[in-house]
Amino acid sequence: MKYLVTGGAGFIGSNLAEKLLMQDDQVVILDNFATGLRQNVQELVSLKKDLQVIEGDLRDLETCKRACKGVDYVLHQGALGSVPRSIEHPDATNENNVNGTLNIFLAARDAGVKRLVFASSSSVYGNSATLPKVETMIPNPISPYAASKYFTEIYARIFSDLYKIEIIGLRYFNVFGRRQDPNSTYAAVIPIFVKKLMSDQIPEIHGDGMQSRDFSYVDNVIEANLLACIAPQAACGQVFNIACGARITLNDLYKKLAQLLGKNIEPRYVAPRPGDVKHSLADISKAKSLLGYSPKYDVFAGLERAIGWYKKNAPTWL
Repeated sequence: MKYLVTGGAGFIGSNLAEKLLMQDDQVVILDNFATGLRQNVQELVSLKKDLQVIEGDLRDLETCKRACKGVDYVLHQGALGSVPRSIEHPDATNENNVNGTLNIFLAARDAGVKRLVFASSSSVYGNSATLPKVETMIPNPISPYAASKYFTEIYARIFSDLYKIEIIGLRYFNVFGRRQDPNSTYAAVIPIFVKKLMSDQIPEIHGDGMQSRDFSYVDNVIEANLLACIAPQAACGQVFNIACGARITLNDLYKKLAQLLGKNIEPRYVAPRPGDVKHSLADISKAKSLLGYSPKYDVFAGLERAIGWYKKNAPTWL
């Protein structure tokens, strides 16, 4: 099979591409390298598998059409991530995430791909106190990033209804793991904690640390994407929570990371960040039922594997 992975130089995209290549599938990567890393692609090229890399932008429809040509499945991971970045640059977030996704949908429609699976986000739920988050809840985004992801879901439903394209959306909950960049200005919490601890620096926790997250190891997300490609047609036109169905506070997360790294450093507590949700927990029963999804790694098993990768690759990013 031939797959297009948009954002294939990024954290999740490069892991997806690697899995597909190791299965001897053909892979096309589309990435503009604005946030994706060339190092990630170089690692994939070294596998000497059937890989094509297109350096181009989702905001250009003709580039998207070229990337979709002859493709069986599209795994759309390309986006401008980060809630804080979206608050600073809502225009760029909209252009990349909404307009870029619309272009991929159009290109996939015109190319006649078998199915398109796209990355949405748990951020669409907003700050509702109701836990766990269930797909039937009315979205209430509280940041431009969250709004952009919700708009892509609306377009997916419209394209599914109007053009009969098989589209499935996956609402990721706080994905972490190998290749997650700790050096970005908008890096996620786990790689930030890991880098600070390994460098014997004091990490910062925004707020009181009692906010909780349903962290999901990247291999769970890879499995969800592959399952979505072969799920029954009844799953098409829908969105699914992809997580573990369990949560951990940032305080407990920090303690676990410090323990795994053998560090005894107290964190510094600073002001909460605007746009951050307080608690996040997924109901994954729908994904289990329609996709056959069952997370293999809980947060603790995932953290151990992630720490192993960061230790091994420390010279390249510390």
